[in-house]
Amino acid sequence: MHYRVVIFGVKDTTAEIVRYVQEKLVPVDLLVTIHPDVLAGNQVSGYQGLSYLEEEYGIRVFETHSYGLKDEETTRFFSENTFDLGISMGWQRLVPGFVLSRFQVGVFGFHGNCGYLPFGRGRSPLNWSIILGDTRFNLNLFQYDEKADSPNIFASEMCAITPHDTVRTMQYKNMLVSKRLIARLIRAYQEGTVAVRRDSRDFDSWYEKRTAADGRIDFHDRTRNIYNLIRGVTRPFPGAFCFCGGHRVTVWSAQPFDEMLDFSMYAPGEIIDLFDGKAIVRTVDGSLLIGEYECGTALEPGMMLE
Repeated sequence: MHYRVVIFGVKDTTAEIVRYVQEKLVPVDLLVTIHPDVLAGNQVSGYQGLSYLEEEYGIRVFETHSYGLKDEETTRFFSENTFDLGISMGWQRLVPGFVLSRFQVGVFGFHGNCGYLPFGRGRSPLNWSIILGDTRFNLNLFQYDEKADSPNIFASEMCAITPHDTVRTMQYKNMLVSKRLIARLIRAYQEGTVAVRRDSRDFDSWYEKRTAADGRIDFHDRTRNIYNLIRGVTRPFPGAFCFCGGHRVTVWSAQPFDEMLDFSMYAPGEIIDLFDGKAIVRTVDGSLLIGEYECGTALEPGMMLE
């Protein structure tokens, strides 16, 4: 069978793009996602089962048992069918060369950073961009090859990272820009004019893989760095965390509180006071207001967050 437009993905953002393409642009012929069993061996933040889209839109949904697309069933599926254009949204693995070779136009996906590819290749680019304090995000729609995030650029567009953004609001911006770039790609596909630029003059740099353990808060750090970490790993990611008397405290939201009030009588990490259930915590260069959090014990003034 021949599939013209194929989408790869495993997240709620994938479903959003499927709906957009299906309702606004062209029919989606195939959705490639993972079987729920695959979750046992893979950490997938924001995972959402997508089989319901088959009933909702009549789209063929292929659930692979290998996130790397290398199991026998998946290999057979791609060898027995033909494909035009692939779009990856929320697929956090390399697509093997054999699968890429089956697409006549190619498989295209997204990657961004504050600069231009191949700068900022690697994992968790939205998280890292917020954590590092970047103020812009350059989203690239690029053609996949067997390497990670190669500078095979179809199109790109920038958006701002404001001091108020979290990784979730940046996902909203990412989605808005992604839709614009996909519309351009679909239009070029229909016109037979898909062109890719491979002439980047930038240099390689890499974002390292992040795990849940990387969200640990160090109250000996500057307020801005703690704040950037919290907003960079909040929902749908595992969240930033610390400990209070042996109890884990997961911090979902916070904001810089005050850098002029004299809190030198408190130690960094000490809870100064609570208002409306929100904790004011001393930092090295000021204080932080922790808004939403989860903890197995009630936080009180004088407690230490470590």
